Formats: sequence, structure tokens, C-alpha cells
Amino acid sequence: MKWTIVAVGLVLVFAAPVSAQKLAVKIINRQNSETEYTYVVPGHLKSNSTIDLDCSGTASNTNCSGSAQTTGSSTPAQDVSYHVRGATFSLQLPDGRVAVVNCESKIPVMGRIAAGASGVGGNPETPRRRSCRIPLVDDIQAEFKGENAKLIWPVSLDGRKMQSETYEILGILDKPKSN
Repeated sequence: MKWTIVAVGLVLVFAAPVSAQKLAVKIINRQNSETEYTYVVPGHLKSNSTIDLDCSGTASNTNCSGSAQTTGSSTPAQDVSYHVRGATFSLQLPDGRVAVVNCESKIPVMGRIAAGASGVGGNPETPRRRSCRIPLVDDIQAEFKGENAKLIWPVSLDGRKMQSETYEILGILDKPKSN
């Protein structure tokens, strides 16, 4: 019994750091190319406005008064740039930080192509690379685990069929400063 408790405790201690964190994120910038390019995280602005309007009157006269308030935050373009290939996204996290992720085309899991199949340039020894799956929508889920982010998004009308791809995390940028 004592060893069982110790074993369960060890599993819980070592399983916690391995668990992934799943968050709702928004793609605020995207770039994709099969040739190498420089990705610079662009600046962005987020604002919220509230308007209060009060009107009263009669059939022949109306009086209205109101007020408006806008608050916002902005992030200038980052000085840091990344030399990448493939799909690169800036993901707005719920706490305001920005995660920069990249996915370069992948070699199929099989490694070598089956006999008789043609690879790159007709050479069966050279496997074809597959492009990374790219979400067409901006509001997605991201499961962060270690240095990777698994992006998950709906691909059916009812939202039940999902597509996913694993991207490498290039960096996490601080949240924008409030004005």
C-alpha cells in the first residue's frame, strides 16, 4: 500500500509539467512562403468604446444628450525578427501576450516513399514534403506543450469536425502597454 501511494505521487509530480495548456487564441497576423523570409511581428491596436445616449421628448420635440469613451492599448512593431520558412502566425493570447509560432513543411512519417512511387523530381529516394495545415479562420484553439503549440480549428459547418497542426513556438512577447 505504501509503495502504491509513492508511485501515484511520483506519477502526479512528473505528469504535471508534461500536461498541455489549451487556450482560445486569435491569429492577428499570418505569413506563409516555401522560401525563407524574415518575419517581423507587426504592431497592433486594440480598442473598446462605450456610448451612453439619453433621449426624451414629445411628438414635436426631442432632446438627446450623450457621452462616449474609448480605451485602448497598442503594441509597436517588434524590433526582433525571425528568419523562417513555411507558415508563421502571431497569436493573441487571452492575457494580452503574443505567441509567435512557425510550421515548416514536413517529411511524411513513412520516411521513404513506397517502391514505384515517385518522390521529388521522380526520385523515389527523395520523399515529398507536405505543407503545413493552415487555419482559414482567425479564432482558434492552441494547446501549448513545451516548445510546441498544436493549433486546432473547425472545418465543418456544425463545428464538430476539427483540423490541427503542430507549430514550433518562436517566442512569447509581452502584452501591450495601456495608453
